[in-house]
Amino acid sequence: MNNPYATALDFQRKAWEATADLAEKSQVAPERTETLENVDVGKTPSEVVYEENKLELLHYESQTDEQYDVPILIVYALINKPYILDLQPDRSVVQTLLEAGFDVYLIDWGEPSKLDRALGLEDYVDRYIDNCVDVVRERSGQDAINVLGYCMGGTMSAMYTALHPEKVRNLGLMAAGLCFAGDGGVLELWGAEEYYDPEEVTETFDNVPAEFLDVGFALMDPVANNVTKYVRFYDNVEDEDFVENFARMERWLSEGIDVAGRAYEQFIEDIYQENKLIDNELHLDGKHVDIENIDVPVLQIVAEYDHLIPPGASKPFNEAIPSEDTEIMEFATGHIGMSVSSRSHDELWPDVCEWFEERSRVDEDLEVEAETATRSDEEIEARGEDDVQETPAEPGEMTVDEEVVDEVTEGDGGETALEAEPDDLTELNGVGQAYAEDLSAAGIETFDDLAAADVANLAAETGISPSRIESWIDQAAER
Repeated sequence: MNNPYATALDFQRKAWEATADLAEKSQVAPERTETLENVDVGKTPSEVVYEENKLELLHYESQTDEQYDVPILIVYALINKPYILDLQPDRSVVQTLLEAGFDVYLIDWGEPSKLDRALGLEDYVDRYIDNCVDVVRERSGQDAINVLGYCMGGTMSAMYTALHPEKVRNLGLMAAGLCFAGDGGVLELWGAEEYYDPEEVTETFDNVPAEFLDVGFALMDPVANNVTKYVRFYDNVEDEDFVENFARMERWLSEGIDVAGRAYEQFIEDIYQENKLIDNELHLDGKHVDIENIDVPVLQIVAEYDHLIPPGASKPFNEAIPSEDTEIMEFATGHIGMSVSSRSHDELWPDVCEWFEERSRVDEDLEVEAETATRSDEEIEARGEDDVQETPAEPGEMTVDEEVVDEVTEGDGGETALEAEPDDLTELNGVGQAYAEDLSAAGIETFDDLAAADVANLAAETGISPSRIESWIDQAAER
């Protein structure tokens, strides 16, 4: 049993210590208040290179002498502002990618007005993202670019890749909600059809207010969001770096944006309640979002402690698509921590950059091969003439490429190659310009070439999925 006199003295000591601590913290309160009110965010230099409605496409200033040929387009969610990916210099996904040598673009959606109430996912995915991708493709000179989607932006990036696979070289998905079959966490439970009708919300507000969404997110972990973080702030108020980091995050959380009513209804009903994306039943404005089209390399970045999008809502997607180049990087952090924690930038992002680096080099040898394969008949003929010696060759001395001569003068059927005209392979369903060039590089110039091709060999040579090639061969054979 404690001595009652000692207990009273100990209580008095602690009270004096607490009072002294409060007095010290009060001395720095004016400075910390100024920090909270004036903290900077998103400082990496950028310029707006495209605008449409409220949307702005940002292009960031390069930070290396040379960049990889294939740029990265970041697609963020329709909720909150995208500067969470560029919150501060030493914890910026944008800056990390720039320092790794990538050319980086980011879509800032802006905030919808009442007039945007009817904007649906088809507008965001098949119009806005597609227009931005085309701008980046044109500026970079690449037929297909890297797309990195975060949260709801990841879900929309997956939809986009399913609709336009020929324009996406590599697909990165950060904490993307893709599968809601029971492992999607609290939001999946709250958003279940028997408990929640999104149309009641949009009929009330038109666009869904940011404040409405913020309350829901805060209630997912009420103690941490309403008590614990403020206790930690008080305990660390004398630490200026801590206060700056706290202020940046609070500013981002307080600057949420409304979500267009129609897009919100579709996202809750089609993605959460009916799980149409991974079930391959999603249609946008009549177009099938066919995830069987996603055969590009796919990297999923998931957070082990993500309570918004648990790993179970993302990871199964890789098994549902035909791509043979998929990878999952699971990191011990939360939904926001993967983009702003110092540990993520030290341990996770170097691996992410390496994944994109390995798949963003344009193979010069392949380009030379493609150039040769697409060389005109006139060029081939001219090269053959240039190579002919002026004096007769001695027996056994042959400097003209016999294969080139054979190719130019006579094909298998006895017809001259000069008479064969290449077909426009992009007329086939699912063949874009990038795929057409891959096929051309493999020697497939006409529908007849394609119809006669061996599926396995062509798939091995081009890296295109066999199922896709089979479909093209069937179409070519019908012509």
